[in-house]
This record gives sequence, structure tokens and C-alpha cells, in this order.
Amino acid sequence: MEFLSAILGLVPCLYDYTSKHTVYIRDLKKNLQALSKEMNALNNLYEDVKARVEREEQRQMMRTNQVGGWIREVEDMVKEVEGILQRGDQEIQKRCLQGCCPRNCRSSYKIGKEVSEKLVAVSDIIGKGHFDVVAEMLPRPLIDELPMEETVGSELTYDKISMCLKDPQVGIIGLYGMGGVGKTTLLKKINNDFLTTSSDFDVVIWVVVSKPSDVGKIQQVIWNKLQIPLDIWENRRSKEEKAVEILRVLKTKKFLVLMDDIWERLDLLEIGIPLPDAQNKSKIVFTTRSQDVCYRMKAQKKIEVTCLLPKAAWTLFQKEVGEETLKAHPHIPRLAMTVTRECNGLPLALVTLGRAMAGENDPSNWDKVIQDLTKFPAEISGMEDELFHRLKVSYDRLSDDVIKSCFTFCSVFSKDWEHSNDRLVELWIGEGFLGEVHDIHEARNQGHKIIKRLKHACLLESCGSREIRVRMHDVIHDMTLWLYGECGKKKNKILVYNDVSRLEEAQEIQELEETEKMSVWDRNVQMFPETMLCPNLKTLIVMTCNKLIKFPSGFFQFMPLIRVLNLSDNNNLVELPSEIGKVVTLRYLNLSHTKIRELPIELKNLKNLMILLMNGMISLQVIPQGVISSLTSLKLFDLYGGVKISGVAETLLEELESLKNISEISITISNALSFNKLKNSHKLQRCISHLLIYRWLDVISLELSSSMLKRMEHMERLCIYRCNNLKDVKIEMQGQGTQNDLTLPNKMSLREKYFLTLSEINVGDCHYLLDLTWLLHAPCLELLHVRDCKSMEEVICDEDEDEDEMYEMKGKRDIFSRIKHLRLQNLPRLKSIYRHPLLFPSLETVKVCKCNSLRSLPFDSNTSINNLRKIKGETSWWNQLEWSDETVKDSFAPYFKIYEAEEN
Repeated sequence: MEFLSAILGLVPCLYDYTSKHTVYIRDLKKNLQALSKEMNALNNLYEDVKARVEREEQRQMMRTNQVGGWIREVEDMVKEVEGILQRGDQEIQKRCLQGCCPRNCRSSYKIGKEVSEKLVAVSDIIGKGHFDVVAEMLPRPLIDELPMEETVGSELTYDKISMCLKDPQVGIIGLYGMGGVGKTTLLKKINNDFLTTSSDFDVVIWVVVSKPSDVGKIQQVIWNKLQIPLDIWENRRSKEEKAVEILRVLKTKKFLVLMDDIWERLDLLEIGIPLPDAQNKSKIVFTTRSQDVCYRMKAQKKIEVTCLLPKAAWTLFQKEVGEETLKAHPHIPRLAMTVTRECNGLPLALVTLGRAMAGENDPSNWDKVIQDLTKFPAEISGMEDELFHRLKVSYDRLSDDVIKSCFTFCSVFSKDWEHSNDRLVELWIGEGFLGEVHDIHEARNQGHKIIKRLKHACLLESCGSREIRVRMHDVIHDMTLWLYGECGKKKNKILVYNDVSRLEEAQEIQELEETEKMSVWDRNVQMFPETMLCPNLKTLIVMTCNKLIKFPSGFFQFMPLIRVLNLSDNNNLVELPSEIGKVVTLRYLNLSHTKIRELPIELKNLKNLMILLMNGMISLQVIPQGVISSLTSLKLFDLYGGVKISGVAETLLEELESLKNISEISITISNALSFNKLKNSHKLQRCISHLLIYRWLDVISLELSSSMLKRMEHMERLCIYRCNNLKDVKIEMQGQGTQNDLTLPNKMSLREKYFLTLSEINVGDCHYLLDLTWLLHAPCLELLHVRDCKSMEEVICDEDEDEDEMYEMKGKRDIFSRIKHLRLQNLPRLKSIYRHPLLFPSLETVKVCKCNSLRSLPFDSNTSINNLRKIKGETSWWNQLEWSDETVKDSFAPYFKIYEAEEN
């Protein structure tokens, strides 16, 4: 009985066990259907997730690891389930009794179990397949490669930039230059070169700023590069909040930010960019067309990107034209070089013209292009759209119409013409660009500020070491002519002729009817047309026509609106027609450097004339009495260097004194009568700008009163030439004697400063002049040129016995503290410039020639070399110089250059 009970006790257990397993067999068909249904759901979910992932990956996003793992899991599951479903269907088909009884219980059980387990697994995968985020931003590379073409001829500038990037003291670098000069290309090269060279920057960020600058867009570019999480970024709604987030990230990195095309100051902290310094060692490099922007951005290093040198320009042009075109005809290389020269090294012009001429194998077409470049360059393919419109952006950014008018006026001159800053401003005044002029000095200041702004905008370029002249780049000149002609719609509004025959042709076809400004530069012309019908002409410039002797009597008859007439630098022009008196609209007349012998009496009719320039008219003998005093609007009169009218100079000064509006005079004095007239006229003293004392043969001591000098508040230049008996220049201290009497209380008067505006002094051919000690009273002197003074032994004489006391007193006066250019020529007895070392904080150039007795320079270890560019002299002179010690000599030796004659 006990055995039977045990057996009966096992029955429930066996039933329970078999019932759990038989369910796999019994429910196999139902579970297969459920698994197939779940797999359809899983497939649909898989397709949805995969589509979302693909869309994000097209946006340069990367699928998350979780999503990637889930997709792989689904793909593996699909393969497994397909096999199970196939085997399950086969098992069902093998069953007996209408599918109710399996033929092989073991096999049916095994498949049923797999189906049941996969059903659970598939449901689990479906449960895990609902994702809020399927992809994240790709990790950005340290540097994004930027598309660019190979650079040509920019190696020196690139090396300067590379040195700055390595200099821990330089954090912000500004690259400035005219449009199309290659600034962006250089910046791209900096960026791309980090792809192949080692860099310790944690991140390099490229930003195109353009105009108007948009802080939000700049922040978006930086966010994208820094990969700040999207949820954090989107929670930062304001620019200020985003700046805080950018700043937080960048402060942890050593960064390089490359900012292209900046037009105005950017507040870096407003964007979120921390200021680079020696601690974080980060850098910012930006490009701009305006030098002013470099200052406003507080760039520690400002690097000008200049046009290419001729060799590099030719290389670039050849590259764009192509070897096949250059070899198509033996004349083409020569013509191609002519086209290259017309581009004057501007890369954008070289590329534009090079591409336009690529495939042009007919030399006659090259000839036509060269002609078009001199007449209508806008008609050449690509010049207007690809070049002029891009350069025009700099013009559009000029702040007001006054500056724009002053700029476009410069195109009336011949290409490569160098404008004196002062003469250019005077032309602008004559044109009326600077408004109604009440104070000529204020107008001058305004004009010089405009020149500075145009230079900083890289629309004008400085010329010469003294930067007193400017020029316009050839391509900018072409663009400006196109601009003035309403972007090419009116080609004849402004005309520049190098050949008078073209002027006659233009008159025949009535081209001149719309002309407002015209210039003629024909070195071979001997005669102009009898008359010119120019009803709208306001400006006429005839210069450097060296064979021109006179104008036809009716030449100016049909120019009813003309207000600016410049006839200067016509070296053989001897006569001005009397009909000039009928041009009553004239405001500006320049006859400088002509050989006109007599002014026509009819000139007195020019009641609107504000500016009369007769500089360097060495042949002028007659100014009819009453002419100057009749010019009631005259504000500026220049007869500097007119030397043959000395007999009537005092009368001329009287007429100038009678003019109510006169405010600036440049004059030549050659005798005591004229000088005394000047000394006795407070009005004339206040008007003197440039004073030339020339061939005053009987003057021995030139005495200038301190009160007179104080009234000469606008005198900028003083020249003393060929005063053969002049021994000294004395400053008469009112009530104290003369400057040379150091035993009187007058000694303390050396502290006084009288020539407060005097910036240039030239002294020459004064063979008895011993020194120029009176220069102690010229604290703002910038240029001193002394030549051919055979007796001069010292520039500044120190005769006081107590030298230390005197040196201390004079030292406080900062002797020569503003001087930039010092020139000493043919002074055989000169032994000293000054006996004690000077600081020379502004000194740029020193030129010494034929001063063999000068054995030392007033230099020591405290003398500044910050602005020094060169010391020119003969090698023998330099080698015999004595120095306080070798270290001083070594510090100045790199600046020495062998002297050779050169222009100012």
C-alpha cells in the first residue's frame, strides 16, 4: 500500500510538469501567429527608427550607441525569427488528426519552446524601441578644411602671421588691405595649414562676419564648432545667456578664432570669446578692409596685405590664362605681360582678367582688351560683376556723401599720379565738397581727416617716407571712374586723356556734353582746340603738358560752370589768356610751376575765387596792381617760390592785407621792405603758412620778435635759402634782449616756445650761418634739412659754461622730441648736432652726406629706435663715428644704409 501511495503522490507532480511542457506543443500554432504579428510590429518600429536615424545622419549627426545597438539587435532577431517561423510552419504541417497530434513530441516541444521565448524577446525589444533622441552631433574635427586655390607671392606676409601666432605677447592680429588683395586667401591658408602641421590649439574656429555683423549668427557658428549639447544651447534663449555658455567652454580651451571680413568693431565678450592673453595663449586673427577696424579691435599686431610684386603677379596671371593660350601665338606673352602690368599686382584683377583671356588665341583680341583697359575696363568680361562690384563694397561703406565725393574726385587724375595731401584738400575745398568754408584751417583739418579715413579704408595709399602724398591703385582708379559714371551707364561724366587728339575726337561726336570733370596729360601737345563746348564741365585739369606754350584765346569761352582750373606743372606755359576773366564761376585756380610771366589784369573779375596757387612760378614778373585786392572771396594765396617780383612784394603784401576773407598765405620774402611789412602786420602774421626767405643778400642778422612768432600760429614751413651774408637768427624776447644773450634774465626765456605749429625747416646756401640754436623754440619740428652751409659747426650750440645746468634745463624741453626726418648735406665744418645725447622718440630717418667733420651722433642707450627705419650716409663717415660704448653702436648699426640720392 505504501508503494501505491507513493506512486499516486507522484501523479500530480508529473501532471503539473507535463502540462507546462505540453502547452508549448498545444499552443504552437497560436504562438506562431502571435510571433508573426509581433514581428510585423517590430519591423514597422524598426523602419520608423531607421528612417529617423537616416534623416539625422544626412544632417551630419551621428546615431547614438543605444539606437545603434537596438537596430543591430532587431536585425539579428529578424534573422532568427524567420528561421523559427519557417520551422514552426513545417512542424504544424506534419501533425496528424487535423494538426492536433504531433508526430514527434520532442521536436514539437523544442520548436514550441523557442517560439514562446522569442515572442517574449520580441515584445521586450519593441518595448525598448521608443527613443526620444536617435542621433547626436558628430564630433567636429579640430580643423575644418576650407576650399581654396593655391596661393602665389604671399610668403612674406604669411611668415609674419606665423611669427605672431608663436609670439605669446600677441593675442589679436589684424590683417588689413584693399578689396581683392588676398586677405581671405591668407586666412584660409592659416586654417588649412594646421591640417598638416602640429598644433597645440584645442580648437580652431572659422567665422565669416561680413556686414552687417550678426552676433547671433557668430554665436551659432561657434556653438556648432564647440558642440555644446543641444538641450543646453536651446535653453539659453538670449544672446547674453549664449555668450555665457560659449565663454564657459572657451575658457577651458586654447583656441584660435579666424574671423573673415570684419567691417566694424566686434565686442568679443558680447559674443562670448574671452580676450587672448599670455596665460591662455589663445589667438584671434581677423581680416578687414579698414585699418581703423584694427585699432578698434585692439589688435596688438596690424599687418597690411599688399599687392603682389611683378614677378608673383606674372606667375598668377600665367596660371589663370593657361600655358596653351600663352603658346598660341608668339606675340601673346608680351601682350599678356602688358595686361598683367595694368592689374598692378591686385590678385583679384589678375584672376578675373586671366580667366577672361583664357583660350583667347588671337593677338588682335588681346590688343583690344589692352585698349579697353585704358578706356572702358568695365566692358571686359568679368570686370564689372566679379571685380568692380566687389571693390565697390568699400566705397559703399564710407560713412557719408562728403567722403564719397572726395574719393571719387581722385579718379580725375592720371593713373599712378601722386597727390600732395595739401593740394588734394585744396581741390576739395575748391569743389565745394567740404561745405561753405569760413575757416580755411578747419577745412584743411577736415580734409586731412578724410584722407586718413580713405587710407585706413585702403582706398588710397601713402607715398614716400614722409606720407605727405597719396595715390590710388590702378584698379581702384578704374572702379572709381566706373562708379562716377553711374556704374558704367554714363561713360563720359569724367574723362582722363593722355592724348589731346582724343579730346578733339570727343568734341566731334559730342562726348563732352555730359562731361563734368576732365583731365589732360599729354607731354607732346603744343596746341589745344580753339574752343571746347563743355556745358556741364566743373573741373578741368591740364598738367604735365610740357610743350604747351599757351591756350587759344577762346578756349575757356564755353565752360559756363567751371569752378576748378588746375594748370600746374606745365613747364613751358608762358601765357594765360585774358578771357580767363570771364570764367566768373571759378573758385580754384592753380598756376604753380608754370613759366607765366604776367597775370592778366582781367583776373580781377574772379570775385568767387577762393584759392589762388602760384607756387614755384620762377618766371612771374608782373602782378598788375589791384588784381589781388579785387579777389574779394580769396582765402588762400600761395606765391611760395615766386622770386622775380621782389620789387613789388611789399605792395602785394598790402593788397593781401586788405582782403577781408584771407586766412592763409604762403609767400617769398627777399628784402627788408617786405620783411618789415610782415613784421608790422598782425593780420599777415596770423595768415602765414609757408615762409621762404630767399636771396636776401644784405641781411646779416635775421631778428624775429617773440610776439611776432606767437602770432604766426599757422606757420608750418620756414625755408631760408641763399642768404649769403646771414650769420645768425635771433629771437627778440620783448623786454629781455635777444635769445643769444645768456647772461641776462633772458636765459630763462629758453623755456619759451614760439614756433608752436612749425613742422618743417629747410636751410641752405647760407655760408656764414654758424648754428640753428633758435630751433629750441620749435617744439613740434618734424623735418629739418640743412645743406651747403660751409661755416656751420653745430646745429644746436651750447655756449654756457655750466653745461650740466644747461643740459638739464634744455633736456626738460625735449629737444627734437617730435623730429622724424633729419637731413644734413654738405656741411664740411659741422662737428656736432648737439653735445649731449637726446631721446629722439619720433625719429624715423637720418641722412648725412659730405659732413666729414661730424664724428658723433647725439645717441646713447636711451635714444629711441622704436620708429627708426634708416640712417643713411657714406660708409667712410659711418666707420669713423665715435660712440659712448659698443652696445650703443651695435643697437644702431642694423639701421645704417649706404647713402644714395633719392626723392623725398
